[in-house]
Amino acid sequence: MSDPVGTKGVTVDESAVEPDAAAEPDVDADADADADADADMTVRDAVSAPDADGRPRRTTRRFPLFTRDTARPEGGGRAAPGDAPAPARQWPILTVLAAVGLGLLLTALDVFRAGTILIGAALIAGAVMRWILPSVGMLAVRSRFTDMVTYGVLGVVIVLLALMAQPSPVLVIPFLDDTLHFTVR
Repeated sequence: MSDPVGTKGVTVDESAVEPDAAAEPDVDADADADADADADMTVRDAVSAPDADGRPRRTTRRFPLFTRDTARPEGGGRAAPGDAPAPARQWPILTVLAAVGLGLLLTALDVFRAGTILIGAALIAGAVMRWILPSVGMLAVRSRFTDMVTYGVLGVVIVLLALMAQPSPVLVIPFLDDTLHFTVR
């Protein structure tokens, strides 16, 4: 019954279970044995399975089910030296957030087009900073490529929608107008 690796990859130390506990059906002894057995279990790799000899073997190239640490995104280091105050270390994200905040304020003050163009431009500036700067602090969320594409596409879409907004759009795209009239009618 002493199997080095159980069916679920759990090893149980049998020395924690008393031999008399199996002879007498004492409830307290069974509870103590279960508690001791649970305390001595060691879980191996979550994605490993035992081979014919009972040694764990990696059966998949997937990442483990439980991770102990998360890798910092590429370029996710400080944007300023470590002895600088926190706002100085995170200036790229603070610049983008300040521009977005100003754009939201302009939008709330009924300067809709300028506010939304400023929001889109802030996201485009975030994409450019992610591309040019080696370390951008908390502006780095995913890989460099994914961040650039995400910030850039969202920024361009917001600017284009701001330019096409009614009344008196600055940018008119004819096939979009035809598509809208076709779906509404």
